Amino acid sequence: MTTTADESKRKARRGFLARSWDFALELWQVLIRPSSVFGLGVLVLAGFAAGVIFWGGFNTALEITNTEKFCTGCHEMKDNVFAELKSTIHFSNRSGVRATCPDCHVPHNWTDKIARKMQASKEVWGKIFGTIDTREKFLDHRLELAAHEWARFKANDSLECRNCHSADSMDITKQSPRASVAHQRFLFTKEKTCIDCHKGIAHQLPDMRGVPGWQ
Repeated sequence: MTTTADESKRKARRGFLARSWDFALELWQVLIRPSSVFGLGVLVLAGFAAGVIFWGGFNTALEITNTEKFCTGCHEMKDNVFAELKSTIHFSNRSGVRATCPDCHVPHNWTDKIARKMQASKEVWGKIFGTIDTREKFLDHRLELAAHEWARFKANDSLECRNCHSADSMDITKQSPRASVAHQRFLFTKEKTCIDCHKGIAHQLPDMRGVPGWQ
C-alpha cells in the first residue's frame, strides 16, 4: 500500500511539473507572437511609456528610501544610533552643514548605491524577527553591527567619508599637530583609510576589547 501511495504521489508530481512546463511554453509563445491588433509603432510607444513609468517609479522609490526620515522610521534606528548622532559634530556644527544617515552609509555613485541597497535589504529580516528591537538586544549586537560597517568602509577605502572629506583639499596647517602628522603619515600615503582611525566619529563605540589595532 505504501509503495502504491508513493508511486501515486510521484505521478502527481510529474503531472504537475508537466502542466507547469506546458503553461510556461504557451505563455512564451503568446509573448513572442506578433500582434495582429496593434501596429508596431503603438507597441514601441507603449513599451517606451511603460519603461519611463517604471524607471521613474524605481528612482522615486530609491530616493525615498535614501532619506534620513526613512532611515529613522523604525525605533531601532531612531532611539539608538540616530539619538547618538545628534550629540556629534556631524549633526550640529558652526558651519551648519549636517551629514545625514545616507551621506555616511550609502555611496553617492548610482551603481555603488544600488549594490548597497541590495546589501541593506537584509536588514529587513532583522526588523521582522526583532533582532535588535530592544536597547539591550541592540547593545548585545553592537560590536557585530559596527564590525560590518567598519569592514565595508575599509573595503571601499572610506568612500562615503571621501564624498565630503578630500585629502587633496585638506589644509593641514589648520589642523592640530597630532591630526596633521597622522594625516600626512597615514592618509596621504594611503597606508590607512579614514575608518582605521575614526571609528566612533558619529556613534558610540561598542566594547572595543579584542578589536584588532584598537588600543
